[in-house]
Amino acid sequence: MIAVSEILEYLSFGDTGWGDELLKGLWITLMLAFTALPVGLILGTIVASFSISKSRTAKTFALFYTTIIRGLPELLTLFIIYHGVGLLINQILKWFSSKNLYFEFSPFLAGVVALGLVFSGYSAEVLRGAWQSIDKGQREAGISLSMKRVQIFWLIERPQIMRIALPGLGNLWINLIKDTALVSVIALDDLMRVTNIAVGSTKEPFLFYLTVCLIYWGVCIIFERILEILERRSNRGFRSNN
Repeated sequence: MIAVSEILEYLSFGDTGWGDELLKGLWITLMLAFTALPVGLILGTIVASFSISKSRTAKTFALFYTTIIRGLPELLTLFIIYHGVGLLINQILKWFSSKNLYFEFSPFLAGVVALGLVFSGYSAEVLRGAWQSIDKGQREAGISLSMKRVQIFWLIERPQIMRIALPGLGNLWINLIKDTALVSVIALDDLMRVTNIAVGSTKEPFLFYLTVCLIYWGVCIIFERILEILERRSNRGFRSNN
């Protein structure tokens, strides 16, 4: 049984402990999640707009996109982006330039792209359902007022879509935070990779894995409370069906 003094020493800040490394790893984890979130939301909104479009081509593309993204394991998507896309970009550079140009696909960028794509595939379906639940008469009213399609979306539809989709998007955000742990396999010094390094160095897997478990749990609890507040605020003035 590990002593309390040893636990405090392992988790302390400074040269003898791993507290500062874990804190830096948590910072990278949160930065990764917050950077991937807008990427996923923008792509998801675009794909959702395609899925409700009158164009058969756009609908087919949206169906193909969401089927592929949701059908692939997140870890496989990460490997495809990090290894495959990086190799493809360098091959294209070799074709179009005689100089020895090299594009380095950083683990952070690969993580943002991969997690953003995964988030977009699921958020597109959430946003599509919210979009289709809006009364079409509001769109027709906007058209009758000579509003452009972009204005109708931004001023009339967007606020209602976000209110309806917020619970589903909130669940996807919590999943996104937990999925950041996958990026540790491509050498990004996030919270999970720092924990693995600490375990290898100290041979105390139970202590560090339990610590990182509590950190992830605490972060998710904080964001769940924030999302609960946002949901209450967004539903002000709406009568509950219960």
